[in-house]
Amino acid sequence: MLEEIRIDSLGVISAASAQFHEGLTVLTGETGAGKTMVVTSLHLLSGARADAGRVRLGADRAVVEGRFSTETASAQVVDEVERVLESAGAQRDEDESIIALRTVGADGRSRAHLGGRSVPAAVLSGFTDSLLTVHGQNDQLRLLRSDRQLEALDRFAGESVAGPLKKYRAARSQWLAARTELIDRTERSRELAQEADRLQFGLQEIDAVAPQPQEDVTISADVRRLGDLDSLRESAVGAGAALVGASDDLGESVSALHLLGAARTRLESVDDAVLTDLLPRLNEAMAVVTDVGADITSYLSDLPSDPSALETLLTRQAELKGLTRKYAADVDGVIAWAEDARERLSRIDVSADALAELSTRVKETSEQVAAAASKLSAARSKTAVKLAKAVSGELAGLAMGKAKIELDLRTIPAGPQDSAPLTVDGVDLHAGSSGVDEVEFKLSAHDGAQALPISKSASGGELSRVMLALEVVLAGSDKGATMVFDEVDAGVGGRAAVEVGRRLARLARTHQVIVVTHLPQVAAFADTHLVVDKSDAKRGAANSGVKTLSATERVVELARMLAGLDDTETGRAHAEELLATARADRER
Repeated sequence: MLEEIRIDSLGVISAASAQFHEGLTVLTGETGAGKTMVVTSLHLLSGARADAGRVRLGADRAVVEGRFSTETASAQVVDEVERVLESAGAQRDEDESIIALRTVGADGRSRAHLGGRSVPAAVLSGFTDSLLTVHGQNDQLRLLRSDRQLEALDRFAGESVAGPLKKYRAARSQWLAARTELIDRTERSRELAQEADRLQFGLQEIDAVAPQPQEDVTISADVRRLGDLDSLRESAVGAGAALVGASDDLGESVSALHLLGAARTRLESVDDAVLTDLLPRLNEAMAVVTDVGADITSYLSDLPSDPSALETLLTRQAELKGLTRKYAADVDGVIAWAEDARERLSRIDVSADALAELSTRVKETSEQVAAAASKLSAARSKTAVKLAKAVSGELAGLAMGKAKIELDLRTIPAGPQDSAPLTVDGVDLHAGSSGVDEVEFKLSAHDGAQALPISKSASGGELSRVMLALEVVLAGSDKGATMVFDEVDAGVGGRAAVEVGRRLARLARTHQVIVVTHLPQVAAFADTHLVVDKSDAKRGAANSGVKTLSATERVVELARMLAGLDDTETGRAHAEELLATARADRER
């Protein structure tokens, strides 16, 4: 339930606040006073798109704050609210209420907050979805469109249609994917065959060479070594001789190891602590020299002795360069190209068997889509009867007792421009994302009258009552605990207006209902009456505020709404009579 709302710098409203209670709350005021801004603020709290043009002239930003309570909500609604709060890290206030906040900057930037946390606007939408349902004038007009009428039918049906619709969309997605692949392979068969030949040739050429990772780098290093083989061998032999002596020298060679051995002998021959302490370090030096000498010997043994080794390496290097010139910058790139080519080649199959298999899959998935579409249509057909009966019942309570609503549910034939027709029971149909069905709401004004589309058969007042009845029925199937109606009673007057007010009052017994209206007959049934006052300052912009009316003030406001006779005894008498009639009706 919506408990309170605060508005700052939104349209003609500089600062206003209003408290809401259970039952029926009406919001009245002169045309242009700012009633729409109150509804706009509720749209903003519902996560609607922010419009910088709504920011009051001269203000930096507009702020809307709403306080919601779940005390009277169902267990399902409470669970959904708790889930949203937990996912957003939001918290309830001290009194267990929940504060939602939306700011709109003059530069168009928008910010949303929920329970003390900054959240995306979509989170506000998820939060208010279970608590607040706004039915505006634009929503009423959109319901005249066929696609919106189908959405209304599915919304009323709930899970009985949502489940089959989900299965239909999944099957349709698989069918379209298989169908697109078949068309692509058939139309591009020659192109794909040429690509397959190119890939196979490249793979054969690469496999013949069989490059190894980093092989080009290794061969380049070996070629450089073999080019300097004589100088490398000479340098290594000389270094080894200098360190440990030549292997073929039988005499006393003057090597580093020989000199270190002589030094150790001399130190061992003296009896001096300082000199003998140097022996461990000298031994370490001899060990290092010995290890280096061994490494040099190993290096010499690894040097190629075959004169043709260089030629072999140059030949291999030329083979690798032939691959890198055609397929990649280096050998690793060539190997990666080959792996990708094998994967692409595995997907290219334009053989007759492959196309036949794909055609079979397209046929099977098409049959699955057709079956899912038939089940979806059947579920909608059952729901259409229930929805028509429910709306007709609501019309009876709105002074249209002889009127009946019919829902004409039919399949959509495939047109000449339909690229993917679906055959269902031997008939080619248009398979849209919402199924193969379309629905049209028709109105029969009285017994024996022909049922015609509501956009053609209903007058302005009748259309408003039909839309109100539909909105009430749909709202009853929704999860929202608070319903907001923005002048859905437009075009209604007289006795019909009284019936509209009476129906909204009955609806308010189970829901919190907020109505923006110009009709005194509707306002008279309110449990709480709010009025939007507009004051035109001599200097500066106009300003509007919201206030709750007392019993006496309600009489004055209703007199104004009746005929602008708020300052006459006759006008007030008519207003008091209307209030008394409404009060007596509510007490029944």
